Amino acid sequence: MLNQRPMEKDDLFKLEFLQAGRLSPDSKTVVYAISRYNAQDDKDYINLWLVTPATKTTRQLTFGKVVDANPQWSPDGKTIAFISTRAGAPQIFLLPVAGGEAKQLTTLKQGVGGGPVWSPDGKRIAFTAGAAPEAMPDRTKPYRLKRKVYRFDAMGYLDDALQDLYVIDVAGSAPRRLTRDGYLNVSPQWSPDGKELLYLAMMSPDTPRFQAGLRAVTLDGQKRDIVWNWGTVMMAKWLPSGKQIVFAGQPLDAMMGANNDLYVIDAAGESGGAQPIKRTGTSAVGLGGGLQGDMPSAPLYADGLHILDDHTALVRVQAAGALTIQRIGISGGDSVETVVAKPDASVMLLDASSTHMLYAQSSFNNPTQLVISDIEGSSEQALTSLNQQLLSERQQPTVESLTVTSADGTGIDAWIMLPAVGKPPYPTILYIHGGPWGAWGNIFSFDFQMLAGAGYAVLFVNHRGSSGYGEAFGTAIQADWGNLDYQDHMAALDLVIANGQADPDKLGVCGISAGGFGTCWMVGHTDRFKAAVPENPVTNLLTIYGVGDIGEVMARFMGGKPHEVYDNYRRCSPVTYAHNCQTPTLLIQGEMDFRCPAEQSEQFYTILKDNGCKVEMLRLPGSPHGGSIAGPPIIRRAQNEALLEWMNRYVLGK
Repeated sequence: MLNQRPMEKDDLFKLEFLQAGRLSPDSKTVVYAISRYNAQDDKDYINLWLVTPATKTTRQLTFGKVVDANPQWSPDGKTIAFISTRAGAPQIFLLPVAGGEAKQLTTLKQGVGGGPVWSPDGKRIAFTAGAAPEAMPDRTKPYRLKRKVYRFDAMGYLDDALQDLYVIDVAGSAPRRLTRDGYLNVSPQWSPDGKELLYLAMMSPDTPRFQAGLRAVTLDGQKRDIVWNWGTVMMAKWLPSGKQIVFAGQPLDAMMGANNDLYVIDAAGESGGAQPIKRTGTSAVGLGGGLQGDMPSAPLYADGLHILDDHTALVRVQAAGALTIQRIGISGGDSVETVVAKPDASVMLLDASSTHMLYAQSSFNNPTQLVISDIEGSSEQALTSLNQQLLSERQQPTVESLTVTSADGTGIDAWIMLPAVGKPPYPTILYIHGGPWGAWGNIFSFDFQMLAGAGYAVLFVNHRGSSGYGEAFGTAIQADWGNLDYQDHMAALDLVIANGQADPDKLGVCGISAGGFGTCWMVGHTDRFKAAVPENPVTNLLTIYGVGDIGEVMARFMGGKPHEVYDNYRRCSPVTYAHNCQTPTLLIQGEMDFRCPAEQSEQFYTILKDNGCKVEMLRLPGSPHGGSIAGPPIIRRAQNEALLEWMNRYVLGK
């Protein structure tokens, strides 16, 4: 098409992103949220929209420089509750669907943390909130830490960030606080009779981060354990009868990389002697999983569990390089059935009713669109056409799927994104995903688009240890990071060079988190790359066990604690080999990253400096672990510009 040009780094701030979507109670209308960048303020704002699929009519519900998030329909479909910053701290507002101004419901000084969640009768709303400002400790004075996990990424010190459950009458009254126990209490769900709230209790003062329990609390604050000291509960829902509860998670003894499964437990819970029953025993890949996208879009992180009736659940499932929707039988024999799976896109379940499903759809070249279908996944209708004009004016890269044979004969999925400009063989960037129990796949990544727009091919590989391929694949690098995963990446790189797609003399490597680990590992073991950009990397497994917020996860990955399997930590740490590095390396580090703290980058930086390797470090003030993906524009812009400039300088010699 005439007048098309490649994607450029500043195009990120011209894109609109889907942030939420909910079906009305009769499934005839959909409310959704869209974020847009405001150049004058250098901020993102979110507004709400309404669409009627039958007539294809759309109208904007909220306006202005505000963040209006998480819209939820009242049971009668007449009111939408949402969280908004229009009054300063986030508060719950109620908006009449028929028209009129939004009414503020909560006035907490500290603001609202999560929710809103309507009661079945529509008379109350549950939500979560932190401590009031006057109850917060003064961190300018000396203080003690007592928690096992005392700080957490994107939250800070946990004593300052705990959440409790509240209920407020829609007619208006002071909210009632239902919990006060030193836990991070989140994701409230009303029981069908409206007498209890189911919720996740996390961040116990004495247990690891990933040991999350499931509790229920009555409206007068009486708690009981549903699933406790069992393992990690990720999400949960009541069945319509109220007799059972469905949840997804892993038992405590599961290896990192093992499948997550769906379980059912009687509503009496562990307090009443009930035990979980697995419902996904025949599933090869389990539940959940997630593809690493590079875009600030909330559906990437939606829980994806919806109950249709007492016998059936819909769940999001990653299968290889795609997100799908599957139907799981809750009663009777094992039943796992794929309902929506696409060869050229991923789908992220947002909502479901007895007649319809609502999901976000993303692909390599399109961020997110909102789609509705019938309950069987047929009669699809796109409800949005976000970014259509901008994308029509950009040259689209092409993506080829690759089947890689690794050194030991194992088949590995990989893809190469080929630029619309230039000729092969292309300068090529190996981009390594995080996790390592994570994956690449058919989902939008702005970094990929930006690099392809600058003339690079981008190679991305689902190495062993990735999610979406079953337990044997996901646990293959247990206590052996840097071995099979390294071999898989090298085999993929050799393949695209042999295919004439990648220029062997113009190679770069990059990645965030465990992708940063892989990047640092690469440059300590090979000199075939001209440039490296590890972001928020893991470089020393011994020290991250103590300073990271998920140290016990490292112990699960390594097969024990450092004093038990010391050599595993030393052998699998990139700092052990950093003195070999001759590759110009730019470390990008969020200064408020508590997942992979700055000392991980600093150790690697110092060793490279001391051994004469070209190295620089970009510091991102106030940025947590994922700040360059979903953080403020100033942080996302800095990462984009630095990544491109470093590759251009050392891969292309510009």
